[in-house]
Amino acid sequence: MGGFFGTVSKEDCVKDLFYGTDYLSHLGTKLGGLAVHGSKGFSRSIHNLENNYFRTKLEPDLYKFKGGTKGIGIISDYDAQPLIIASHLGKFGIVTVGKINNMKALSDQALAGKKHFSETSGGDLSPTELVAMLICGEDSYEEGIRHAQELIKGSCSMLLLTEKGIYAARDRLGRTPIIIGKKDGAYAASSETCAFFNLGFEIEKYIAPGEIVFMTEDGYEQRKKPGKKMQICAFLWVYYGYPASTYEGINVENVRYNCGAALARNDDVKVDYVSGIPDSGIGHALGYANTKRIPYRRSFVKYTPTWPRSFMPQDQSTRDLVAKMKLIPNKSLIKGKKILFCEDSIVRGTQLQDNIGILYDDGALEVHMRAACPTLIFPCEFLNFSTSRSTLDLIGRKAIKKLEGGDDKFLDEYASAGSEKNLAMVDYIRQKLKLASLGYQKMEDLVAAVGLPKHKLCTHCWDGTSYF
Repeated sequence: MGGFFGTVSKEDCVKDLFYGTDYLSHLGTKLGGLAVHGSKGFSRSIHNLENNYFRTKLEPDLYKFKGGTKGIGIISDYDAQPLIIASHLGKFGIVTVGKINNMKALSDQALAGKKHFSETSGGDLSPTELVAMLICGEDSYEEGIRHAQELIKGSCSMLLLTEKGIYAARDRLGRTPIIIGKKDGAYAASSETCAFFNLGFEIEKYIAPGEIVFMTEDGYEQRKKPGKKMQICAFLWVYYGYPASTYEGINVENVRYNCGAALARNDDVKVDYVSGIPDSGIGHALGYANTKRIPYRRSFVKYTPTWPRSFMPQDQSTRDLVAKMKLIPNKSLIKGKKILFCEDSIVRGTQLQDNIGILYDDGALEVHMRAACPTLIFPCEFLNFSTSRSTLDLIGRKAIKKLEGGDDKFLDEYASAGSEKNLAMVDYIRQKLKLASLGYQKMEDLVAAVGLPKHKLCTHCWDGTSYF
């Protein structure tokens, strides 16, 4: 997906920028970059992170940023960022997070207007360059950002690094968050609040959907008022967000605990203990175990020193290998036991199927699974999640195709928890994964676990509803 961090300081900002961006590594591991402005002007570094970590790749470059007082950084999985742009507005750096669904239409319009783009890796147009082009078509940064947000279909949050400060602009419907942090002599803007605390920042403001804020070392001011609608991605709480992070004032770990508790209240299965698929399933499992008052045990442990996140490699066989190698079964806890696992979601099911097979090989009597969200039926239209979120990869769609002969039939009925077709789909997935039982979260329980009204949440991947 991607995440960004920007900071403006009265003193050298490089350490805060470096570590603040690194704290967003859970959002992606393909590309990482920093851009800094100081007395010597703009400087930038971008590295491929597929075979290493952000800290390791970027740390040797920090010497050239020394003395910079403002900067932006990003973890990105789709295009090389930050970009440094020379324009009639002035020189600026830019990073973006989101998904532009009308890229071709916007680029065709630009080319018809005699504009040009740089060729990028693989010949694809950079979404960030397209956004920069849209911004530069207006008479000010504020007007340019507003113009870009109005034209983009999908979502696009961004940070702009200028000679005077940093613009932070949240996407029109707020699908991705931006939070401002404050400490003595410095301000920061981040995709996640977990990047603030060890650097001494306190949460100052949650930027609203469509809002534009300009940030300097002395403070921040609103340059565009927010819109009236919000559709923040609910999956951020369920899976992508870090447990210590907070969006809209709502903590990720608390939501996961609430999800697990809701699953427990709707369940009557008898098991020896509860486990979570690490890492994001742990919070859900703790909520389940405590509500049921049954033990929580770690029958799978995650080996993190050398294995990256499994959904990041673009090759399917590599993703499966990474997923298998990073989870180590604790055999002494498995043999002769009935185990219930809590998982954030079931996307393709291939990795989960392998893990369940390992449990039975190690002597588990029964393996039950509870997913903290409803069945994924629709691919994400608004954020650049992994390639595994395409329609053809979703295990829910595969079940529908098997049951109906096509993967696009009766989708509303399949999305309705407890309906005849929904139950048939869940049972097909259960049999496919060789589970003793399988249960999914009800939509109303997920919404209640988050604590925001449903119309303020994007739930498109589960029920197909959303604003465009």
